[in-house]
Amino acid sequence: MTVTRPSADPVRAALEARRAELREELGTAIEAPGQMTYGSQAAAASQVFAQQRDLALRDKASRDLAMVDGALARLEMGTYGRCVVCGQPVDPDRLAALPWAERCIACQRLARP
Repeated sequence: MTVTRPSADPVRAALEARRAELREELGTAIEAPGQMTYGSQAAAASQVFAQQRDLALRDKASRDLAMVDGALARLEMGTYGRCVVCGQPVDPDRLAALPWAERCIACQRLARP
């Protein structure tokens, strides 16, 4: 089976655009937890939930940024589009959906906990 790799220019542009979005997202300050006013248990629970949600979203954006940076590095090294585990080509449809994908489907399945 012949696998054609996507052209580097549109891939690079997509990755750099995603990197800019993630950096902007990470640059947005998350409000530091302030003094909680315990007017009610529901209000306190809502405030804690919002803080935890914001921290989880920030953590995900940070992980995504690392993956995008990794894809850009692979593009520079000429290994973009190859699985970092087995070295086989990553399906072009997978790369179209997730340009930062570093593993083929088979290796990604094995990587899941």
